[in-house]
Amino acid sequence: MRQVLAGIAHRAFQSCKSTLAIALAVTAVATAPVQANSKYAAIVIDANTGKTLFSSNADEARYPASLTKMMTLYLTFEALKSGKIDKTTKVKFSKNAANEPPTKLGVKAGGSVTVETAIYSLVTKSANDSATALAELLGGSEVEFARMMTTKARQLGMTGTIFRNAHGLPNPAQRSTARDMATLGLALRENYPQYYAYFSTRSFQYGKQRLANHNRLLGRIKGVDGIKTGYTRASGFNLVSSVSDGNRRIVAVVMGGQTAKSRDNHMAALIKTHLPKASNKRGGGNVVAKASNETTKSPIRALANAILPGKKAPKPEPRLEEEVVTAATADNVASVDVTEEGSAEAEVVVEEQAYAEPIPARMADIDPIKTASVPKAGWSIQVASSPSEVEARTFLTTTNRKAGNILASASPYTTTFDKGGVTYYRARFGGFDSKNGAQNACNALKKKKIDCYAVQ
Repeated sequence: MRQVLAGIAHRAFQSCKSTLAIALAVTAVATAPVQANSKYAAIVIDANTGKTLFSSNADEARYPASLTKMMTLYLTFEALKSGKIDKTTKVKFSKNAANEPPTKLGVKAGGSVTVETAIYSLVTKSANDSATALAELLGGSEVEFARMMTTKARQLGMTGTIFRNAHGLPNPAQRSTARDMATLGLALRENYPQYYAYFSTRSFQYGKQRLANHNRLLGRIKGVDGIKTGYTRASGFNLVSSVSDGNRRIVAVVMGGQTAKSRDNHMAALIKTHLPKASNKRGGGNVVAKASNETTKSPIRALANAILPGKKAPKPEPRLEEEVVTAATADNVASVDVTEEGSAEAEVVVEEQAYAEPIPARMADIDPIKTASVPKAGWSIQVASSPSEVEARTFLTTTNRKAGNILASASPYTTTFDKGGVTYYRARFGGFDSKNGAQNACNALKKKKIDCYAVQ
């Protein structure tokens, strides 16, 4: 009898251990980015009350990458509501806009699209050329539009944000915080509900191409209805999500993810943990103001941090068109993060020779989409296969840059397969309607000495 009771007690103990292990594993998913990544920042805000439900490095300066386009869209919605433009207004693409690096629509200089097409291209493909074209339409120039963006940020209480362009490609002066991005997400939904549905667009037809949304949580996590993804090498993988469950609503931000998958998984864990804690009753007053006023730092200090970042702030690389930075002219740059290239060193001291030549494989503003986001009946082009996910994404970026307008309407993504116990990542461009379309694009790439083949 003692042996039987002992056996039951042992099994019960083991069961408790398993339950505890599962709980700890869930906690680890939510907290791992905090411990492992200096670029990491996150926040969850109750959209009904403005209360902060979760916060980590939320007021530290970060690079927003394509989250920048949220403000570009905010000012576009403002212009629509005021009657300054309408959805059919033509957005002309200047040489400056047409020359933006991918991802982009690929409209030639002098060409145009409607405002609504430009909006769709920003919320799905994150088109850099469309962002610049909208900026020039609404502000007269990209520089003036950036001033408008920063002014609007201040009006919304985003005290730690400075904008320098409309798309989010690297600029050392362009900064924001997770709290500010959450505030902007709240403002978009609260102030422009009539246009907010654009953010839940899964894909849209542009010419003969169907462009898929980069946001992989749409359709995967119940209640997610937007808002925006973002990636540059300096920022890491960013995501702002709006989620609703009945009367409960939250806006969550994750910045500095090491991979798109880890960012998405962490966002899913934050949503699962904190959405049930949100209020199901709408509070009075301006929720955006409440959220922005919860910062743990004074507005002056937050603004100072945005202009003069600390040593832990990630260092951006110059844009393709910009003059190569030298050690003599770099603005407070003392080190460069090389861990994304697989180096064992956390950082290395920069010497003048290190900036003598431009870095060839700059990561453009691309957040690759997964296979499921590409139309099943469509064709794709495969350009590389690698056991390194970072290397596969880098190949997508460099191929996009070299291809010019050949792949302007294609969507980059990675898909995995296992061989010999090793996971490999295929680097592909999808969205082609026919085999001939994919093969023709591939033949054009081969003329640029880019190996590829068409797959379905």
